[in-house]
Amino acid sequence: MCRELAAFILAVAQGTAAGKQMAEKIRDARGYRWVRVYKLTRGDLLIVSGTGDDPPCYPRFPATQGLCGAAVEARETILVKDVRKDVRYLPTFGSTPSDIVVPIISSSERVGRWFGAVVEQLDGFPDGGGGGVERRWWGSGERA
Repeated sequence: MCRELAAFILAVAQGTAAGKQMAEKIRDARGYRWVRVYKLTRGDLLIVSGTGDDPPCYPRFPATQGLCGAAVEARETILVKDVRKDVRYLPTFGSTPSDIVVPIISSSERVGRWFGAVVEQLDGFPDGGGGGVERRWWGSGERA
């Protein structure tokens, strides 16, 4: 999974089509409903790549809001088993039950991108979230 995530982040940097292809690969491999990557741009978080053709409710929002904002502040993975019970959650789609946001922290300690995934069921991350994305990412020289 670590190699796929690293390739995904690099693909996003290369362009939307490559990023979308890698997002689809990760979604299929992990059984997620939706995968996306956010980027910090002028104080806003912007989805730069993701799966599917339907846009989320908030493709751009202030970096201080939502689960991504919480991940920025905490500098750690935010896993929400039931988004209906978390006031920080900004709706992705009306039917989203569980969500995870993983900040990608560079070796210079800067958070510039976020990986996120949505699943179909409540408490839909049985392995604690992302298949250990945050633990495995450290092995690639990056921290999540």
